[in-house]
Amino acid sequence: MPTKRALLIGAVETTRIAFDAITRAPGWEVAAVVTLDPALANRHSDYVDLEPVARERGCRVIHVDNINREEALLAIRDAAADIAFVMGWSQICGQDFRNLFADRVIGYHPAALPRLRGRAAIPWTILQQEPITAGSLFWIDAGTDTGEILDQQYFHVAPMETAASLYAKHMRALALMLDRSLGRMAAGEMPRMVQDESCATWAARRTPMDGLIDWRQSAADILRLIRATGHPYPGAFTRSNGVDLHIWAASLSDMGGRHAALPGQVVLRTAESFTILCGQSTALTVTQWSGLDKPPKLHAILGE
Repeated sequence: MPTKRALLIGAVETTRIAFDAITRAPGWEVAAVVTLDPALANRHSDYVDLEPVARERGCRVIHVDNINREEALLAIRDAAADIAFVMGWSQICGQDFRNLFADRVIGYHPAALPRLRGRAAIPWTILQQEPITAGSLFWIDAGTDTGEILDQQYFHVAPMETAASLYAKHMRALALMLDRSLGRMAAGEMPRMVQDESCATWAARRTPMDGLIDWRQSAADILRLIRATGHPYPGAFTRSNGVDLHIWAASLSDMGGRHAALPGQVVLRTAESFTILCGQSTALTVTQWSGLDKPPKLHAILGE
């Protein structure tokens, strides 16, 4: 069988995992890596500069800001790849791009498609309290995450899952799927399973402001937000004396019913933590934060 040439597009950890899988897979080579210039790194909170590892392997690197621009399409066409892998790229693949590969464009989505099509699937998986999820390799079509499934790897979402731990599970799932799928495709198989539209759900785009904490919510709901929006994402935050206070780790406290205080008020303070009253007479103890050098003052009200 002739060697298959892969075009890899992306600029995050997902892309690096895909690069490693393709370069170690028998019967495959990377024709080019299409990625962001480091000057545009702020486009992704989990940006990874792929140029050094690609150059080390002798792979061509193409920097673009939009894969649908004419100059980008010309460079991609010149790479003469058989199949495109879009792994960690936030733009929709336009018709002109897809025409270059005749329905041979593969994407990765961190959800059990057709569930949670769209944006920010990892945070939404935690916020929606999904008990089981999956990584999905699929054939990109004109829709948003609607293409036929190439492969899926299912796994459980832990009760106290964080964005970081769930992200890591997806990276392991992606590596497993690529290892088995690249072998099948090298042998001439192209699995395609139509998604069941009756099971489809959609995930809306999230912005850093969606991490703003409302202390009137219960401590359990606020803790879920903290877990869902933490690293590698911008994080959950509140405000203290005009300063953004990001909260990265916390635990539920039994102090809520013992204090007459307002939601958002600090009711306990130590050198290593502080406890905040939340809605429904619940409380949250914060153990990791940034934005302040030391815990806020006792009885301070956060979120002002």
